[in-house]
Amino acid sequence: MTTQTTPEAADITALREALVNTLRQQGDIRSDRVADAFRAVPRHIFAPQASLAEAYADDAVITKTNDRGHPLSSVSAPWVQARMLELSGLGPGMRALELGSGGYNAALLAEVVGENGEVVSVDIDPEVTDRASRLLAQTGYNDRVTVRCTDGTYGAGEPAPDGGFDAIVVTAQAPDIPPAWTAQLARSGRLVVPLSFRGIHQVFSFAHEDGHLVSRGQTRCGFVGMQGDNRHGGHAIDLSDGDLRLGLNDDQQADGAALRTALASGQRSTIWTGVALRGNEGVLPSLDLWLVSTLSPCARVYASSRGVERGLSGWTIAAAATWEGGTLAYLTIRPEADGFELGVHAYGPDREGLAARLADRIRAWDDGGYRGTVEPVARVYPAGTPDDQLAPGQVIDNRYSRLVIALS
Repeated sequence: MTTQTTPEAADITALREALVNTLRQQGDIRSDRVADAFRAVPRHIFAPQASLAEAYADDAVITKTNDRGHPLSSVSAPWVQARMLELSGLGPGMRALELGSGGYNAALLAEVVGENGEVVSVDIDPEVTDRASRLLAQTGYNDRVTVRCTDGTYGAGEPAPDGGFDAIVVTAQAPDIPPAWTAQLARSGRLVVPLSFRGIHQVFSFAHEDGHLVSRGQTRCGFVGMQGDNRHGGHAIDLSDGDLRLGLNDDQQADGAALRTALASGQRSTIWTGVALRGNEGVLPSLDLWLVSTLSPCARVYASSRGVERGLSGWTIAAAATWEGGTLAYLTIRPEADGFELGVHAYGPDREGLAARLADRIRAWDDGGYRGTVEPVARVYPAGTPDDQLAPGQVIDNRYSRLVIALS
């Protein structure tokens, strides 16, 4: 939109073109219209606290934190913005609603829909919307993007245009799909949302189908959490002096006292599956999705660094877990010659049986050709939809919706 006139203009153009080339090579950008949007929008203006190199790196730039240093707002990583733009199906003359403002992504949307399109960007935080409005004006997009300060749980904050938005793009991690998003989405539109469920964070592109939403594409993601009435809930159970926690969604329950007793006993069964992760293979997200789609209950355990030192877990990131009564089983790893082997730790009275059950699921994922290729179908039904009207799959009950995850 703006034309650079500073001595740095050539360097900025080169950095922007290098970013586009990187995103093309990675497969994040597939269309010329998205590539042209990244070439046109001056990302460094929307990240003034970053150096030029940082502004055009394929990484997020944090723009606001809380008093504990946790991110509240950011300019998201270009790779995920590009993938979400591709999933949106937007083109010239279309109408887009962005939930979670910041300015840069709204400017990208404005470039994709063109001068005859429409972009509305909302955020609950007035500091964020003020900043977005200022930077959009500075870069010349203020006449093509309408910024509103409102709770994105309820969509645009004002009546949607006739026929709805052609795409609703959510740029914050959402635990649920509120009814306003479905109602304000055009019949042929796409809802692109980073959805959290059972400890997994995945971007889905949803479309209307027979009174509910069904996923038509997806990618991995990482965003700051939503605020307002659609903020994250859930709860965690401390299993061992803060060194191992079980994170649960609101529709999940576990006997914390019984599980703590099991861990405190020190009696553990471990099964090594023979399934290996090679180097930087990066298939754990695929395994996580497979387990959520085929295993119930399924959640995540989180180990501290001290928990790893104590031998409770093989790593400090989240690991898939299942439980039954006072028995808990969860994934672990151990080093081997050229990577890691997946295994299962289990505590409790039925530790051998539950460990074997989870190990069998891991081997089924490996043997069945799902390794690195799992793309489950997600369906979103209104809360209160009777069970007999749901598609087959694992059901996750949320405040606003019933989410069904299945392998097909």
